[in-house]
Amino acid sequence: MSILPDGGLQLAALEEQLLQPGTKGLPIAEPLRQHMIGVQRWNVLAADTSFPVALLKTSSLLHNLDWMHAFCARFNAVLAPHGKTTMSPQLFGAQLANGAWGITLATATQVLAAARFGVRRVLLANELVAPADIRALLYLMQDDPGFELYTLADSADGVRRLSDAVVASGLDRPLPLLVELGINGKRAGCRSPDDALTLARLIANAPGLQLAGIEGYEGLLVSDDRAADIERVNAFLAHIAQLARQADAEGLFGGPRILLSAGGSSYFDLVARGFRDVDGLSRPVLSVLRSGCYLTSDHGHYLQMTAELDEREHLAVGLKPALEVWSIVLSRPEPTLAILSMGKRDASYDLGLPHALVTHRPGDAGPVALPDGARIEKMNDQHAYLRLPEGTDVRVGDLVGCGISHPCTTFDKWPVLLLVDDDYNVQRAINTIF
Repeated sequence: MSILPDGGLQLAALEEQLLQPGTKGLPIAEPLRQHMIGVQRWNVLAADTSFPVALLKTSSLLHNLDWMHAFCARFNAVLAPHGKTTMSPQLFGAQLANGAWGITLATATQVLAAARFGVRRVLLANELVAPADIRALLYLMQDDPGFELYTLADSADGVRRLSDAVVASGLDRPLPLLVELGINGKRAGCRSPDDALTLARLIANAPGLQLAGIEGYEGLLVSDDRAADIERVNAFLAHIAQLARQADAEGLFGGPRILLSAGGSSYFDLVARGFRDVDGLSRPVLSVLRSGCYLTSDHGHYLQMTAELDEREHLAVGLKPALEVWSIVLSRPEPTLAILSMGKRDASYDLGLPHALVTHRPGDAGPVALPDGARIEKMNDQHAYLRLPEGTDVRVGDLVGCGISHPCTTFDKWPVLLLVDDDYNVQRAINTIF
């Protein structure tokens, strides 16, 4: 019986592949079929794995899947989680099995990877521009009539490229586009609602294309001034909703529904509230959230952001951190310094350094929380500097469990992560396809 549901994806080839010696985190000296990992009886606390090793706690994953399913149901929204966070077919399968409407992705190659494992609906959260990428995804749509692709547009040049390519391809169905409303000084997107409405008109009249909805990314409005952030996010979402009303009044939308989409991993509750009451249009509105980091959360940036979400929504139980990186103490060169076998090639550092949580001496009863003041103060490529209070009993060969801040830039460092139970027994492997 599978530990995580597979959502009907084609994962057998992953389980049958031979993992080779040298695979990060695995203590193997000869090739091992991936499905055999669960019968090796490895336990991380017994130092049965190689170190460093990236772990996913099964109980937290299952909790977060159920939490988000209930959250979406509460606001009559659907979830298309941003798959770039994990790029893991097994985790895509778990999300789809838990009710995800589709998977959001960032690049054409990510779309092709997801489709290879059976993902049937993708929102590409960028404008599709490169000729080879356009050809590849149009071919995918031609080859598989059941595959649904939505992509973004924020320029007349981009719309014309796509229209010309769809017509030249002979595709017998339109390519659905969402107009992206952007933010001055930030990333992509039309810089004003007027520009966005002009682009919506162009799409509606372009051969081979269909205006499917309006989209934006409020996650660019996160700063240290939370009250101001919330005002800016709510105003931005109101602009998206109003743009949808204007486009609908002009009869620009095609297809059976109008998609409104936003929702990074920081303010997706505001998105759910902002789109919930958009009604009275010519066809049903589908509110699509795109949070990707909800699945694993973290011990840093997103833990803080979702704690604030819990407070806004009066939720007693929130998302739980599921992703940890464990390393071993390589050196104790100074009384208050331990050098760990984990560095920038193993854990994220762009939104804060890893959080040193616990230490464990193999053979002892269980992990022990590190004292206040213990912290990772810097990292090299493959070493971390753990600063400790004077007298802390941490020795060479002890294990250190760290939480991370920002899952996206940890997953991409690991071709294989290990699923573990709450006692750190290794249950199976999870792959990433970056």
